[in-house]
Amino acid sequence: MSQHHSKYSIWFFTGALLLTYGILIASAGFREFSHPEAHPVQLAELHIDFWWGLLLIVIGSIYVWAYFPSRQK
Repeated sequence: MSQHHSKYSIWFFTGALLLTYGILIASAGFREFSHPEAHPVQLAELHIDFWWGLLLIVIGSIYVWAYFPSRQK
């Protein structure tokens, strides 16, 4: 049985997924600035979806940068 070692780390794909979700959530939150909900939720003025999306973008970018396949030995 041969062992196949991939040059892609699971953390690279985790970062890419976090980055993708962050872009989607932040863009939905950004849309809320100009188109508020018809039925506002509690603490809607905090725009938590926008800030959470930005946090995911930052974390995902760090993971993608740190575990990019060309950076690995």
